[in-house]
Amino acid sequence: MRWRALIVQGILGNFMKSQAMQGLTASEAQARLQAEGFNELPPAGRRTIMRLVIEVLREPMLLLLLAGGLIYFVLGDLGEALLLLAFATLSIVITIVQEARTERVLDSLRDLTSPRALVIRGGERIRIPGREVVRGDLIVLSEGDRVAADAVVLRSVDLLLDESLLTGESVPVRKQARAASEQSIPPRAGGDDQPFVFSGTLVVRGSGLAEVTSTGVLSEIGKIGQSLHSLATEAPRLQQQTTRLVAIFAVVSAFVIALAVLLYGLYRGGWLEGVLAGIALGMSMLPEEFPVVLTVFLAMGAWRISQARVLTRRASAIESLGAATVLCTDKTGTLTENRMTVARLMLPDGTQCTPDAATRVAPAFNPLIETGVLACAREPFDPMEKALHALSPDAGGELRLVRSYGLRPGLLAMSNVWRRNDNESVVAAKGAPETVGMLCGMSEEELAELRARVDALAREGLRVLGVARANWAEADCPETQRGFPFHFCGLTGFADPLRPEVEDAIAECRSAGIHVVMITGDYPATASAIALQAGLDPERVLTGTDVEAMADAELAGAARGRAVFARIAPAQKLRIVDALKRAGEIVAMTGDGVNDSPSLKSAHIGIAMGGRGTDVAREASSIVLLDDDFGSIVKAIRLGRRIYDNLRKAMSFILAVHVPIAGLALLPLLTGMPLLFGPVHIAFLEMIIDPVCSLVFEAETEESDVMQRPPRSPDEPLLPRPLLIWSALQGGLALALTGGVMVTANRYGMPASEVRALTFFSLMLVIVSLIFVNRSFSTSLVEAFTRPNRTLAIIVVFVTSVLALSLVWPAAAGLFRFGPLHADDLAATAVVALISLVLLELSKYPLRRRVRTSGPA
Repeated sequence: MRWRALIVQGILGNFMKSQAMQGLTASEAQARLQAEGFNELPPAGRRTIMRLVIEVLREPMLLLLLAGGLIYFVLGDLGEALLLLAFATLSIVITIVQEARTERVLDSLRDLTSPRALVIRGGERIRIPGREVVRGDLIVLSEGDRVAADAVVLRSVDLLLDESLLTGESVPVRKQARAASEQSIPPRAGGDDQPFVFSGTLVVRGSGLAEVTSTGVLSEIGKIGQSLHSLATEAPRLQQQTTRLVAIFAVVSAFVIALAVLLYGLYRGGWLEGVLAGIALGMSMLPEEFPVVLTVFLAMGAWRISQARVLTRRASAIESLGAATVLCTDKTGTLTENRMTVARLMLPDGTQCTPDAATRVAPAFNPLIETGVLACAREPFDPMEKALHALSPDAGGELRLVRSYGLRPGLLAMSNVWRRNDNESVVAAKGAPETVGMLCGMSEEELAELRARVDALAREGLRVLGVARANWAEADCPETQRGFPFHFCGLTGFADPLRPEVEDAIAECRSAGIHVVMITGDYPATASAIALQAGLDPERVLTGTDVEAMADAELAGAARGRAVFARIAPAQKLRIVDALKRAGEIVAMTGDGVNDSPSLKSAHIGIAMGGRGTDVAREASSIVLLDDDFGSIVKAIRLGRRIYDNLRKAMSFILAVHVPIAGLALLPLLTGMPLLFGPVHIAFLEMIIDPVCSLVFEAETEESDVMQRPPRSPDEPLLPRPLLIWSALQGGLALALTGGVMVTANRYGMPASEVRALTFFSLMLVIVSLIFVNRSFSTSLVEAFTRPNRTLAIIVVFVTSVLALSLVWPAAAGLFRFGPLHADDLAATAVVALISLVLLELSKYPLRRRVRTSGPA
């Protein structure tokens, strides 16, 4: 690398001889820094703990939960009030802890120390933090540097930059200095021989000097980041649906309260007592479990997804995962590994070889490989040069580099001259195949044959370089590469390999009814080849020009078909996503570059790569893949479907359980029996119901067909009609059985305390039977009992222990106002629970088809 440093030193020495290359003075730089601000993107509105608390407290469902607790407190029911407030506090804490953890993980992903830049100020080279670079600064560019700001190139020595974060193209682009007479042209990323470099891009080869033209929000990265603020994220549908359910329950509760007061006043004459009984009855029907369940499910779901190395930045995105119908994916760094490998070697006679780590390359290809390595830098940054070095890392170990010829606009090849100990030199060249062929003195017929071979490799999606070699015995080297007597060694084809997990992940998406669309900034041939390898089977490749000529409806139709999009600009990528959304699709979008961020934010589910991805992309997304594993996308979708399934099971269970609770509270008012259940009984029931809904169902494993069914309709309610019918059937049967026990026991003259105990025991065992019935729709009853769920086992042991304790411990029996129960009474409660379990299990079969198409499984 010493020769490159010497060249840069020489160039800079010449630059600094002129007044124009003195750069800004320290005072000028400071004045511009104060006037224009630091060279950084504005904060993305990081959510502090206090802001998280405010956001959670503004949720109407949690407000209802807190209000319910306060109402109980005002009514003097301290136990019930504390119970509800405890659940509200727990839900808030879980949500805040998860959201705060998410922000901390994002902070760990973000490089807080800005990259440093080498600038010329007052004729001196100094290294400063990248955030202190200002417009007009002269920045020195060297291999391995990340460009600190947008700039125009003033001097260039074989300068190559990786601009994939802006363009999506994995191959570096060549830069040339702006000519003094050149007219001002708008800067754009991508394409060779442009005089512009952009903030965040990487210098992979060569060196140069550039004058900063834009910093911060005025840079290309900054403009894209600023554009995100104008894009509105999708409102969480699940919260809207749950709020609607809560409102329906509130209306029903108000009706029941009025009915209870009317019945009590008309038939018992105690209007004030009726008001209190009606309020207690209505409050027992309020669905405080709904907000608890939703909050806990989303918070725990985000935590569970994070265990699969997927970070959920917004818990509400979980609800959309199971409904995703289209997955738009970038190619570079998402489907592919964003690293070049040598995929094909071809000798001059057309003999081909595919290098493989498990297979030794035939000796005939060794000269081609060695020459290709000698044409590279000793310590390369260029991905193609790294790939060549991987084939033969020890090539040229005994040689010393004496001269290097860089790429020029008129000669797209580079050469290295290596000297042996005997003073004879070896010259290795690589570059555009046709240019290398011309250096070798090929005839028109030979060049035509060479072009045909290159085109064949290009159709496979390969980047092709020609390699040539020459021996040079003279001490002095010619002025240009044309002076060497090159002979052609062959062609090398490079590929950005497909991630190993991608093909299986795409196949699983297809089985789940999710259409995968590749949208890339790369070349059509490369995009088509990668799509074929991934199993997308494209019928056509559409370019950015094609997209511009299409109407939105036509564009959405093409995206829904077997099309691959190549050479797509960021604005066009955003247009594709929006067209799919308008066509009714639920769109997930993956990406890692700055160019992906607008479409990441616009999509229903933005999925950013956490390792290689940019800060802008991560901030725009709702989900971040911490390990950049495309297979994690499928894991996230699988978990999202599981979470939504289990949420529906919990909601169905809530509806079913509230029917017998409310019915048993209302039945004494209708029959003239004494009221059996007081606040302590309702509080105990809620201690069972809330953990069951929030923890037991949340911990349920996925259904067997979770990735074999199509996505649910985005307009489908949380509880569709078949599931409501199923919940009503469960609740009605539970009420009939437990109400029958209560009425029968009362007619046989049992004391009220014994009737209360018998009815409560029956209700508790029936509720346990409902838990097992609702665990799954796709498995048998035997599997429902044997399927592992540690939380369920804890709940069952707890219920059994408390019920047993209330029988043998007088203090507990007194608290619940239970009378003694005999063996035949306990047997009757067990029979009731068994009847409930068997009848509901049998009822699944005629309802299973309808429930599984709209319900939890």
